[in-house]
Amino acid sequence: MPHVPTHLQSRDAAPVDELVHPVLLCGGSGTRLWPLSRKSFPKQFVALLGDETLFQASARRLTGPGFARPMVVTGSDFRFIVTEQLARAGVDPDAILIEPEARNTAPAILAAALALEAKSPGALMLVAPSDHVIPDAAQFRAAVAAAAPVARAGQIVTFGIRPDRAETGYGWLELSQDPGADFAAVPQPLKRFVEKPDAATAAQILASGRFLWNAGIFLLAASTLIEAAGQLQPAMLTAVGAALAEARTDLGFLRLAPAAWAQAEAISIDYAIMEKAGNLSVVPYAGAWSDLGGWEAIWREGGPDGQGVVARGAATAIDCRDTLLRSESPHLQLVGIGLQDIVAVAMPDAVLVAHRDRAQDVKLAVAALKQTGAAQAESFPMDHRPWGWFESLVLEQRFQVKRITVHPGAALSLQSHHHRAEHWIVVAGTARVTVDAEVRLITENQSVYIPLGARHRLENPGKVPLTLIEVQTGSYLGEDDIIRHDDVYARGQGAKG
Repeated sequence: MPHVPTHLQSRDAAPVDELVHPVLLCGGSGTRLWPLSRKSFPKQFVALLGDETLFQASARRLTGPGFARPMVVTGSDFRFIVTEQLARAGVDPDAILIEPEARNTAPAILAAALALEAKSPGALMLVAPSDHVIPDAAQFRAAVAAAAPVARAGQIVTFGIRPDRAETGYGWLELSQDPGADFAAVPQPLKRFVEKPDAATAAQILASGRFLWNAGIFLLAASTLIEAAGQLQPAMLTAVGAALAEARTDLGFLRLAPAAWAQAEAISIDYAIMEKAGNLSVVPYAGAWSDLGGWEAIWREGGPDGQGVVARGAATAIDCRDTLLRSESPHLQLVGIGLQDIVAVAMPDAVLVAHRDRAQDVKLAVAALKQTGAAQAESFPMDHRPWGWFESLVLEQRFQVKRITVHPGAALSLQSHHHRAEHWIVVAGTARVTVDAEVRLITENQSVYIPLGARHRLENPGKVPLTLIEVQTGSYLGEDDIIRHDDVYARGQGAKG
């Protein structure tokens, strides 16, 4: 096995690990649910169906008796969002692995397997995307428990969802035997994977009763995956092993080495290993499940009323049928009149209107916006940072107005700007402000001016969130106009926030 960092290596004579170790995959660009989900803030971090995000729900679903603390594999841009949302969900993570760049699921899962095997030889890993909806957590845990003995015996176990329609947006799994009328969660050999079918093929395989949707969730021993990678993907195993061996710790995260990571082929775990392995089993799962892969799924899971209407937020439907109306701002009233089979989603900076039959084509809108250079293609007006978040309220040629929220105990970097001055007005909480050699506290309805070029820092010394309004003036207002003199988050010059 490739060398791994010392702090991930196991102790001699460690007891047998009977726990299941969740591995949450937390990347993705989020284009299919634009404008609510974007590259800078993909769908797993969004509260799509309730007050809890998909990522938080996934983490809580895989905690409790029988489960170890979850491992998370994510990108650098999301690392502080991950820790913040886990803290709000009351979930204490194990290692958080940071991918230098997205290389699809196979390298990410293999990195987690190598890290887990080094720390706890023989341990089982439950690999799960963090953006799925599984309402019955107890039923899903029972399916995992049913699969565990088979996984410990060396099988790669996948979970197949009982289908209720001829879905063309999912891959399918062919069973080796009929699942039975009760659709019990009993492991059986997997006959084969089936790629996303066309409509006619989907109808045929649904009617056969021998196919399940592929949920992309796997239970297996970390050593089983490493052995399979050694046989099927030796170059990837070498590259990922080197990336882990050369990884460095950073504020509690484990950053995989960029040069070695770049040598790993960008490929999904299905193509790289699962479709070629001979030790595959499947556990049928009869509970509700959705990957929320598009606005059609959001409409379906949102609980349409008697007219087939789902309205969320400040949205009103009048004489509409089979329509989704969603407003993400309490100040933006979305009204639909006489609509049928329409998806309308209103954000403060972008609005999507599409026929439900074309909802999967939202990626075309994202591509078109990127060609025009529109920031809305990938970025939100609200930008998350390790210390909190900010939202651009007004942006003109020589001034910008932001709302900034700083978490209790958090601090921005000590910084200065070449091209802008700033004026801060506290509207909630208390701020400790440094301007060159002066340090002072300002509270609600008080303000401070930051001259161009002055070294300054904003901190929240209190127990409640700090909110202020920032007015910037100057010839250039980009986020990269930052000279960072000191930063507890170890970010480089010009990095955002």
